[in-house]
Formats: sequence, structure tokens, C-alpha cells
Amino acid sequence: MTGDINLVPLPPAPATGSRPAPAAGELLKLLEPQAGLIDAGKTVDAEVLALKQGGEAFQLLLKLTLAGGRQTLVQAASSQPLPLGSHVAVSQTSAGDLAISLQQALSASGGALSRIDTSQLPIGTLLQAKVLTSQALPQGAGQPALYRSLVSVLNNALIGTTLSLESPQPLRVGSLLSAVVQGAQALDFVPLSGRQEQLAISQQLATQHSRQGSLDSLLKALQNMPHSASSAAMERLLAGLPDLAQVSNPKVLAQLLHNSGIFLEARLLAGQNPQVPPLDMKGSLLRLVAELAPALPATTNLNAILAANTLAQMLPGFVRSPLGTLGQFGARTAASSFPLPERLMRLEGESSLENLLRLAAGAISRLQSHQLSSLEQTGTTADGKLLTTWQLEIPMRTLQDIVPLQVKFQREEPAPDKDAPERKIDRDANKMLWRVELAFDMEPLGPLQVQAQLSQGKLSSQLWATRPYTASLIESHLGSLRERLVSSGIDVGDLDCHLGTPPRGPKTGLEQRWVDETA
Repeated sequence: MTGDINLVPLPPAPATGSRPAPAAGELLKLLEPQAGLIDAGKTVDAEVLALKQGGEAFQLLLKLTLAGGRQTLVQAASSQPLPLGSHVAVSQTSAGDLAISLQQALSASGGALSRIDTSQLPIGTLLQAKVLTSQALPQGAGQPALYRSLVSVLNNALIGTTLSLESPQPLRVGSLLSAVVQGAQALDFVPLSGRQEQLAISQQLATQHSRQGSLDSLLKALQNMPHSASSAAMERLLAGLPDLAQVSNPKVLAQLLHNSGIFLEARLLAGQNPQVPPLDMKGSLLRLVAELAPALPATTNLNAILAANTLAQMLPGFVRSPLGTLGQFGARTAASSFPLPERLMRLEGESSLENLLRLAAGAISRLQSHQLSSLEQTGTTADGKLLTTWQLEIPMRTLQDIVPLQVKFQREEPAPDKDAPERKIDRDANKMLWRVELAFDMEPLGPLQVQAQLSQGKLSSQLWATRPYTASLIESHLGSLRERLVSSGIDVGDLDCHLGTPPRGPKTGLEQRWVDETA
């Protein structure tokens, strides 16, 4: 159903009957007490990086800027929410408490956006957000219930902004909502129906992008480990890497695709034993983490190690965590981009074991990014066709190097027959359209991308090389490639090589076609 949502003005002083406010100020309870964090009588700036509601309490992730410019992260509990990005001056009253003034608490609570600039987001614009908090407002006798929520915007020009909303029904914390802008302080709620799952995938994919690290970074680190320090999981992982000749074998390649990690959850649901060879890449990485973790010192925070690179997305200018230097990433890329960019983590000042765990966690997140990208690009096209996407990555050996090969398959099927009783899909192979994309960087050729399309038995392909020599070399062999394909019984259409990279427009994978064979 639909309903009205209103953006609220800055909140007034707490009404009678609401939670009593402390006279001196608001206390923030540190989840992990730290004595001497802030010098007595001093205040420091605290920025709210994350907000989570649990019942009537709220958990905050704060970045404190201490004396001398040193920064640290702390988790605290509060009796009222503080919007993401807000700044308050805090002092320390005890090892387990921080204090802010009452006026600052009220000002920060009102720091969420209370109006929408309709010149920036015109009326009719679709706004998508995640619900961070939800509180019932005190109402007089006989008055309808009213709820106030803080939501984080996920799209449009307001992405990352916190909005303060009032609604006649409570908004479930953690849920995703869509609303159409009706005015500067009015939104119309739109039911998400089938789009809710897609939005949840997109949101999770953005998180995975901030966590991921390149597969070859981990594998090269394992290669350089002294043999005495290697483990069974490390040896199995390295031994399972294929070489170029194996990847060129169709049967071996099919097995590698199956064990790339994209199907691990499906195999587990089907009751298959992941321990039975051939081993799955993602399963092997998970076993590596499980094997390395017990060797950490007892004082090491394993969860912080595995999740620390998440903070790099939240803190682009802040690379020092309580455990050491975080991996520093560049700007976020489009979630469904292909190929995924190389993501390197600079890890210093920690033991090699902790670094390996961070690299392994980043590699697992990279495989999950491919899985989520596959889901995000699977659905129904604008003209009703069904599109299924499989995106994955296979590391392979080339001499002494490890080169990740990124692969994306897309199958486009005709729309279901509306006249058929069961709306059956025509699965005639000749009516399906297949697309394949490859991306890899191999010396001395440099970065290469290949796009191929098979429609009604006809194959067309476009190749891109970033190095002029490589583009010229490929161009000189296209004639020979065409002859070999034709001699294999394949009907060949366009075969072209270009200098540079494939153009990427604003359209999503569900809307994009490389070649329209019917034009």
C-alpha cells in the first residue's frame, strides 16, 4: 500500500512525558571501556560514522580526533540517535562513558535533512533509502500514532544523506523503502514488491565493493611465504591454480567455471560435500581463513581484522585503525561494472598472519562481488525478455605470474508466452541470445577485453586492447581467426579490434545490447 511520509523540521525541546533529559548533558556508554582516552577537562571532536538501533537504545560508531590530530574509532551506546555525519564535542567522565552537552545532543538530532531542494530533486523523483531508526512520538489522548525515523538515502544526488521522517506507521529498522518526492517536505511511499530484492542486492554489493581485494594479491603473498610457514590450505589453494593451457581446454575450463566459487551456496543447498575434490575456490578461501585464525594471538580481535577494510570506505581520509593501517581504496565504482577494478591493500605494521587474513577476507569479498553482480544483472529487460547473468573470476598461472581472468556470461531468452496457460518460455536454442565478456591483463600484451555474441547461430565479436602494439597484432590475425571459426562450422559476423576500452554508457546490463542483429 502507499502512504504519506513527511520530512520534519528541527525538533523542539523534548515534550512532557517523553524520556527525561539529563540536566548536565547526554552520556554515551562506551561498549569497550577505555581509560584515559580523553584528558580530564578536555573535549574532542566526534564524528558519527554509523548508526544502529537495538530496541530503545542506539549504537554509534564514532571517529574521535584526539590531541595532536591522532584519530581513533570507538563504539558507544546512546539513548537517542545522532545522524550519520554529525559532529559533537565529547568529554570523558569515566573509563566507560563519554559526555556531550544537552544542547549539542538536540542540535545533532536536528542535523538530519528536514527539507528537500526540489530544484535538485524535482517532484516525481524516486528516492530510495534504508531505515536507520524508528521511534514513537508522544501524542495526546485520542490523537493518531506518529513515528519519527532517520533514513539514509541510497540514490540520486542525496546519496549518503540522512533524512528525518514522520509517518503514521512505524518503519521497520533495517528495511529498504522507496518514495516519490511530492514536495519540499512531503514524500509518497511506494511499495517495493519485486524491486525490494534488487535494491537489497545493490546495497549489499556496494558494501562488498568496499571490502574486496584482488585475488592475485593474496595468491602472490602465499607464493612468497617460506615453505616452512605454509599450511595444507595454502598448498591446496596454490596447487589448484590452472595454467594457460588448461584454461584453453574446453572441458577443463567448464570445470573451472563450475568451481570458481559462484555456485558454492547452491552446491551446499543441494547437499553436496564441499570437501570432495575438485575444490571450490571460495570454499578453499574460507578453509584458509579457518586454518589461519586459530594461530592468531589470543589478544587479537579477529572480527576487526576481517572487517577493517570496510572502514576504508567510510573513512576515505583516515587510514589508521586501532589495529594498524587499513587498506586504502579509491573512489567507489559502479556496482555492476565489468571488469571489477584491481583493488590493492597497503598493509603495514602488522604480522604477516594478520595481513594474510585481511587479504583472504578481501579475496572472499571479491568473489561475493561477482556473485552479487550476477544477481543484480539478472531479471527482465524493458521488452520483457528474461536475462540471466553469471559473473566470475578465475586466477591462472602464466609462467611465474598469476593472472586473474574475469568472465561474464549472459543468456537472453524470449518473453513468456502471454497466451499460454502456464506462460511458458520458449527455450529454443536458436531464439536465445548469448553474450560473453572476458577481461585479463597478461604481459606483454597488457589489458585486454573481449566481447562476443551468439545469436541464431551467428557469432560476432569485438576486442579491445589498451596498447597500440597489441591492437595492431590482434588486427593482423583477425583474418586467420575468421577462417578457423568458419572451418569449425561457425557462421561468423563482425570481428573487430579496437584501441582502448569498451564504451560504458548509463544503461544497465538489463538494457544494453552490443549488436542488434535485427537492425
